[in-house]
Amino acid sequence: MLRSHTHRVEVVELNASSHVAEPVDIALFDTFTQSRDDGTGVVRLLENPYVDKVCVYTWSTDRSLRESALRLGIAGYLSKRLSASDLVSALEQVHKGEVVVSDEPARLPLIGGDWPGREEGLTAREAEVLCLITQGLTNAQIVERTSLSINSIKSYIRSCYRKIGVDSRSRAVLWGVEHGMQLDRVRVSEPDIPGSRD
Repeated sequence: MLRSHTHRVEVVELNASSHVAEPVDIALFDTFTQSRDDGTGVVRLLENPYVDKVCVYTWSTDRSLRESALRLGIAGYLSKRLSASDLVSALEQVHKGEVVVSDEPARLPLIGGDWPGREEGLTAREAEVLCLITQGLTNAQIVERTSLSINSIKSYIRSCYRKIGVDSRSRAVLWGVEHGMQLDRVRVSEPDIPGSRD
C-alpha cells in the first residue's frame, strides 16, 4: 500500500515486546488481526522506549474505542478507509506533533472494500482468519490471537475455502497473497550483543 510513498515514509516491523536496533518515529498499530483485549498491545508500544509515537490503524469507527485509545496517549486514530496518500499525510502530521483522528466513515470514500476479501464475499471474521493463515499462523496460533475456539476457527477456514474456491491451506495462502493479505514489511532486528544470549 505504501510502496509508492517510500520517498516519504519507511515501513519497518516492530515487535512491541522487544527492543529494536534503532528508534521508530511512529508505530502504526494494526488492530485487524489482534486479539480482542483491553489495549495492552497499544500500552506496550506506548511504553517502549524505542517508539516515539503510536497510531492505531483500524476499520473500527466505534467512538468509545477511539476515545479509550486517545486517553491512553496515542498520537493518531487512523481509518483503514484512508487512501495510501491520505495515510502518509496523516502520519506526517503525527510526526510533526499533531494528534490526528480520521473523519467519520460517512465522510470517507471507501477504498477497496471495508476489509480485505469483502468484495469476494468474505465476512470480516473470515477475512481476519484468512489473513492470519496467509501470515503463516497455525490454527492453534489463530485461536490464541483471536480468542475463538478451535472449532470456530476450523469452521471459518472451511467457509473461506468454499467462498474463494480452494481446497487446501497452501492454495488459501496463495489466494491471500494474490489478494493483498500478506503483510509487506521489513524486519528490524536486535543487534547482536556478545554474551547476551544463553
